[in-house]
Amino acid sequence: MVKFAFEGKSVLITGASQGIGLAIAEAFADAGADISILAENDGIHKAGADLEKRFGRPVRALQCDISDQEQVRASLAGIERFDVVINNAGYQPATPILAANDKVDAEFRKVIDVNVMGTYYVTREALPRIPRGGSIIITASIWGRTGAAGYSGYAASKHAVVGFMRSLAMELGRDGITVNAVCPGLVETEGAMWTIRDEAAATGASVEAVVESHLRGQPIPGVMPATAIAPMYLFLASEAAADITGQCFGVDRGSFIG
Repeated sequence: MVKFAFEGKSVLITGASQGIGLAIAEAFADAGADISILAENDGIHKAGADLEKRFGRPVRALQCDISDQEQVRASLAGIERFDVVINNAGYQPATPILAANDKVDAEFRKVIDVNVMGTYYVTREALPRIPRGGSIIITASIWGRTGAAGYSGYAASKHAVVGFMRSLAMELGRDGITVNAVCPGLVETEGAMWTIRDEAAATGASVEAVVESHLRGQPIPGVMPATAIAPMYLFLASEAAADITGQCFGVDRGSFIG
């Protein structure tokens, strides 16, 4: 892998207790960054301790529900600067409108609160502390470029953050801040597998059949490991991407071509 250097840079990664977020945190820690990781679950503290042990660098581990603006404000209050802000935290429930009920309604609201409002709250609080040359990177999804039957809430939230990203890119360019999105395909994470199992239970299909349905038409076969996604974030946060803003970068093995 191409080596990037982030010594002396302060990097915030949300949703970093596991999966893609943890892989991103590992990549930036390995590149010498001072990292702050954030997640709602208490696993964030173990993740932080493990990162400190592996890379020999202090790590801020912040437990916070990003859908709560006051929690976000309090969690980020003690950090003076953010050279890179990575809005990665997300929630991916099924919200089948043909089976809509009180539970589906609540899940639809929650996915918007976490994925859209949470991204807004973190960005809003961090922005005054992002210097010229800084970057904001949002984890969107292949479903933020297309759609997904049964996942209208999640797809809507990812289309929303793509629009948010493009608008911020236009607004912040004069301040020397780049804003981009990464749109992963199917990644082997606990969250993705939970969604797959939930879909299998709801449809009566096997887990293997559901995975195959999501991979159908993908030119490069197979489910990606989370470590395959992290290099794109390093690139977008580096000086090599200083002239790139307002863009969506698919890391999806060709699932979306267009």
